[in-house]
Amino acid sequence: MNQENSLDAVLPATPRGARAARALTVHQLTEHRLPFTEAAQVVAELAANAVTHGKVQGRSFRLRLYINPGPTLRIEVSDTRAEDVPPAVAELPSPEEESGRGLVLVSSLAARWGTDQGPVPLKTVWAELDLTGPLSPDRGFRDPVGRTPVSLDTQ
Repeated sequence: MNQENSLDAVLPATPRGARAARALTVHQLTEHRLPFTEAAQVVAELAANAVTHGKVQGRSFRLRLYINPGPTLRIEVSDTRAEDVPPAVAELPSPEEESGRGLVLVSSLAARWGTDQGPVPLKTVWAELDLTGPLSPDRGFRDPVGRTPVSLDTQ
């Protein structure tokens, strides 16, 4: 997978759209024989945040995946709530809180992550995963179900 062979999908800002983003990521990386476990988790968290915190009625969110030299997988999730920017440093919430751990997870899985603004009203939260590091035993290379997770027209 490279810049010419990347994924660029516009998905509905719904829980179903967030699940589709994760499934598309698994499918795309599996097709290119790349590890997908960490990427799928990062996409799941960023897409869930776009659906929960970045949703504007009638607007979608965008998922982009591509490989940079290194190789590094770059994941970008864009939504239309530029005013709702995540904190620059992910902090673990108190144990009583029921949510707020997603960016801590992204921070632990990604080599780098951040937020880009614009053009108005867009905000893009991105994460980069180093694909050259040692493989952990739970790092997947194939879809455990053995089938295409979803079939969507992403245009």
